[in-house]
This record gives sequence, C-alpha cells and structure tokens, in this order.
Amino acid sequence: MQSKSVITVLGAGYVGLATAALFAQAGFRVYVVEPNKERLDTIKQGRSFFYEEGLDSVIELGIKSGSLLPTDSYEESVPKSDIVFSCVGTPDNPDGSSNLTYVFDAAKTAAKLMKPGTVYAQKSTVPVGTGSQIQQLFAGMCVDIDYVSNPEFLREGTALADTLFFDRVVVGGESSAAIDAVIDAYRDLEDHRDHIAHIARVPVAVQGDQYIATTLNSAELIKVTSNAFLALKISFANSIAMLADKANADVIEVMDAVGADRRIGRSFLNAGRGYGGGCFPKDVSGLISSALEYGVDLEIMHAAQNLNNQMPGYIVDKLQDELGESLNGKRVAVLGLAFKAGTSDVRKSPGVAMANKLSYAGAEVITYDPEAREEAAPDLLNHILQAETIDSAIENADIVLLATEWRQIIDYPATLLAEKMSGSILFDAINQYDALEAQRAGLTYIGVGR
Repeated sequence: MQSKSVITVLGAGYVGLATAALFAQAGFRVYVVEPNKERLDTIKQGRSFFYEEGLDSVIELGIKSGSLLPTDSYEESVPKSDIVFSCVGTPDNPDGSSNLTYVFDAAKTAAKLMKPGTVYAQKSTVPVGTGSQIQQLFAGMCVDIDYVSNPEFLREGTALADTLFFDRVVVGGESSAAIDAVIDAYRDLEDHRDHIAHIARVPVAVQGDQYIATTLNSAELIKVTSNAFLALKISFANSIAMLADKANADVIEVMDAVGADRRIGRSFLNAGRGYGGGCFPKDVSGLISSALEYGVDLEIMHAAQNLNNQMPGYIVDKLQDELGESLNGKRVAVLGLAFKAGTSDVRKSPGVAMANKLSYAGAEVITYDPEAREEAAPDLLNHILQAETIDSAIENADIVLLATEWRQIIDYPATLLAEKMSGSILFDAINQYDALEAQRAGLTYIGVGR
C-alpha cells in the first residue's frame, strides 16, 4: 500500500483521534469523522477535546499541513478512502453486554458509500462473532468490501507511545490482501515513528513489533482476553492485599518476589484502589456476557469484577478503622480523580468513587486533579469541592488520600504535606508514595495491604 492512500477514521474518541492523528503524520491523507459539533470544532482548532499527553501537538501539525481532515460527513470522506477504521463507541448495556448500536450504524452508513475493494477495519472492541454479523450485513447490501478486525491495545495516558512503539498489531479476516493492506499501513507508521515521537515528545521505547495475522473471530477474542487477563491480575493482587492487611504482611514485598518469576511477571500486580476507565470494566463485563451467549460461565471473571467493585469501599472502611472514630466532619483531601495518570478520563474512576463514599460517610471532601476537574464534576456529589491546586486541597486537611498516580501527587514533599495538614493521616490508595519519607515527616502512612 502506498503512502498516498486515503484513510477514514469513524469516531474521534480516545482510540479514533489518536489513530487518525498519527496516520496523518505517516504520509496518509486522513479524514476523522466526529458527529459532535463541539468536539469537531475543537479538533479543527488543532486540539483534542480530552487530555492525552502529546496528542495536541500531533493534531495541530496535521491540521496545519492539511493531512488531517476533521469532518462530520461520511459522504465527504468514506467514498475517497482505501481503508476505513471504525472506532465508534461500544458502551455498556444495563446487563453488562456491549451496546453495538453505533458499530452497526457506522457499518451500514459506510457500506452505502465505500468504493469496491475498500477495507473496513474494526478497531472498536466488540464481542466475538460481531465481525461475522457485519460481513453478513455487507453481503446483504451487495457491496464488495473486505472486513477485518484490527483491535487496539493502546492505554490512555500513553496512547501515542503504545501506537508508535507497539508490542503487536493484530489483524484478523478472511482476505489476505485486506490483512496485508492494514499491516502495510502500520509498517508505514512504523517507518515514521521516530519523527512523530519527536513531535509529540514521546520517549523512544523498546518494542516487540509483532505483526499477527489471524482469523476474524480470534482477533476479536484476543483483545477482550488481553484486557480481562490484566484486570484479573489486578484483582488477584488486591485479594492478596486484603490478606496481607489481616496477616501483617506487605503486599509490595510479596508481589515484588512473586513478579520476579519470569513466568508471572511484575506488571499489573500493583495492589490498590482497583482498575477503572473505559476499557477494563467494560471489557470484563462484555466478555462475561459474550461467553454466556455461547453457554460458558466465566466464574473467574465474575470474581475479578466483584472484587474490583469492592475496593473503593474497602479503602474507606480501612481508613475509618485506622482512624478509630467516625469520619463525620473530618476534612479529607482526595488527590486524583482521573482513573489513571496521563488522561482526563474519569469513567469508572476509583478516585471519584472514593470521594463520594467518603462524603456519604460524613466527611467534608475536597478533591484535586490536574486534568480531570471538568470531566469529574458531573460524577461527584454536589457538595464535594474541587481545588485548583494541591496546596489548596490539602490545607487544613485531617486526612489526605492519594487516588491517582500523577507525578505531581506522588512526588509532593511529605514535609509540605505535614506542614499544611491539620491532621497527620496519609492514605496511599495507589501504593506509590514513599512511605519512609511520609513517616519521617511525622505522618501516619497507610497503604493497601501494607
């Protein structure tokens, strides 16, 4: 595939906008379709409507060069394209299954406009078997379109680095030519990645660079299985943290030693307030629901999901036990509302959940997050305050609770915490702060499983 090929990306969310902006810097003419006018206007100004490290500079350059073309029109973009990436949303249904309305609507609309031979690549995370249904849809519309599954593996906060310096690119389908076309596009991106990383100020990383061609169903299952396994590791670490709390052990020491086994590995064994965001919770519930449709009950994933849902409440209960008295009237500063550092995303955020639970327990809660204040506001209880700085959040606080691993939070000097607080309890719900530094400053350090 030549670099002059045209790409359309349907949906300008976390995956779609990053994908579009990066391919636009790799020699492609890229349309990104976003129906929301406010979001579209922001992109046209060379900015993202959400925070993702390094993304604004890549978008701005793409807009200025004319290689990135934001639009709300399928008619303007799809007929000109050789590859169409579907990156539309797949929100949860009330029963935990994936709502595929946007996925099928996008496919139907695009099918009426795509030229023969176009490759339609599904990046949205969908249940196994979805691709086969879309293939049947295309066949019923008598369109000559090749469908492939190309699941994304990027992490919010490191989306650009993950896309540029990937472990693997997975493409599944029935047409080897279509699979090759998508892989070739990524190879072009790989050829430009050092230059793009310089623009975005993304550090060059060690990468696996594996290109994996599979069947359609396998590709769909690879994505949700990967996320479910990582979620399982987190919940497993948290279950051991609960035991460590009771047994007077240190879960960090335990997991450092367990993770030293190369068969297991240390990553995603960090105990704390649990996982959140738009992927892990949704993918776990979606996998459970999808498996049930095939008559398989994934009990192990039910357990991981249930334990994760317990963690914010477990932390608030532990805080109250350590305090030895009611939280009523206590001023608690919750530092961190984004579900992880590097993003403004607060979907299923443990920090927001803990802030609300503390408020329900009678505490006077004030929060701080460097990027997620606006997005968190609708999810926080009305009387919870948001501070503009860490200093103002912790001023006269009886308790400080660390909920997100932003560098400015975990690097904040313990001596300043002790000086500005009226109390002395520092609850590290992410197990990232220097416990020894906190203790030397006269603070009572509490962790999860420590």
